[in-house]
Amino acid sequence: MTINRLLIGAGAAAGGLAELPADIRALIDASDEILVMSPALPSRLEWLASDTDKTREKADKRLMKVMGQVDDSQTQVTGTVGADDPMLAFEEAVTEFQPDHILVVLRPDEHSGWQESGLMDALVEKFDVPVTSFKLD
Repeated sequence: MTINRLLIGAGAAAGGLAELPADIRALIDASDEILVMSPALPSRLEWLASDTDKTREKADKRLMKVMGQVDDSQTQVTGTVGADDPMLAFEEAVTEFQPDHILVVLRPDEHSGWQESGLMDALVEKFDVPVTSFKLD
């Protein structure tokens, strides 16, 4: 399996990712070029108050962590902090990067946030590329 361009959505779950599962590592290793996108993900209160500075800092830390995990492959890796609306962040990244595949790291259902609700269904419906997700334990 070869993937030319892989988009990795590094949400809140990616911050707790100690190491990548073998099947996800294989997906990454099969990619020629990777864009890691980390949406800002404010809480409801932060979003309502337009107080997103801290969430952008957290997103940048997640981005650096995931890029560090992915960067040991032979693949060209770039990264960006996305919009505070995950779907908008994905739309912008897909438009700019034109991926062949999207990989999303999610939290378990009992720990998922309001931004994750319905995200996978929306991604599959909106984009005409394969979407793979995995949840952290």
